Amino acid sequence: MRRRDFIAGVGGAAAALPLAALAQRQMPLVGFLNSASPDTYRFNADSFREGLAKAGFIEGRNVRIEERWARGDYGALPALAAELVAMGATAIAATGDVASARAAQLASNKVPVVFTIGGDPVRHGLVESINRPGRHVTGILFNPNVLGAKRVELLRELAPDVSRIALLMNPTNPNFKIEEADAEAGAKKLGVETVTLTARNAAEMENAFQQLLSNKAQALITASDPILLDRREQIASFALRHKVLAMGFVQQIALAGGLLSYGPSISWMYRQAGDYVGQILKGSNPAEMPVLQPTLYELVINLKTAKALGLTVPPSLLARADEVIE
Repeated sequence: MRRRDFIAGVGGAAAALPLAALAQRQMPLVGFLNSASPDTYRFNADSFREGLAKAGFIEGRNVRIEERWARGDYGALPALAAELVAMGATAIAATGDVASARAAQLASNKVPVVFTIGGDPVRHGLVESINRPGRHVTGILFNPNVLGAKRVELLRELAPDVSRIALLMNPTNPNFKIEEADAEAGAKKLGVETVTLTARNAAEMENAFQQLLSNKAQALITASDPILLDRREQIASFALRHKVLAMGFVQQIALAGGLLSYGPSISWMYRQAGDYVGQILKGSNPAEMPVLQPTLYELVINLKTAKALGLTVPPSLLARADEVIE
């Protein structure tokens, strides 16, 4: 190769680098804010990307994604949301329940926010109405109906001798009292006692487990909370070790070894959040995008765990299960 050709080639490559960097910067930036940990919540971030891709946005090709994880510390969320706004986020997916949604909502009154929450977004001041949010915030409602009473009913159907159930809840979750009241009401109708255990992190979880044993609870129901889902392996392991019947609010808890779960698909919710963000990037106005709600609820039964606990699952319950883990 002649020297001038070599120099021309090097010069062209050098010029291409700033152009590539410029093209990267010109892509819309999407913030992904979550209250849990990427170590155990990665499947939800992946589902979000699937939804974004469905809307026509592929990371690295025509969109950038910046993730921020609070790792169980709800108090860290406002600063993380503000950081995403300062970086120039075109939209923020505020995932992992109400605390994340509030942080993103308050970080800017202009940057569109798509939330994934379990509580009532109107009651929490996120939107004006379900059908017409009216602000820069919209999203996906994981659970339009509180399902604590239904979970008690299913647990009792599987194990009629259960007389005391522990409710494992995160006291910093804004839905704490609502879910607790619903589960307690459902248990009371069936003549079942309840004891509420609270935990905000792994250390407090161990303390809650000791309280469960002290109270001689035979079963455990986890509240709809991302921090509790983040600790699903810890919960399932404890329950199996101490012969406690563990029920979760999403299938991932049953997949981790819990006895059963009942609730909407959390993966569906994150995919829909990705699709909604994609629509906003195309020009849709969040104020006019109705809050989406699930129409299907999944009953998942872990037969392997049932056998380990010495339980026989009634055929009527098995027939209603959407998924059975053998």
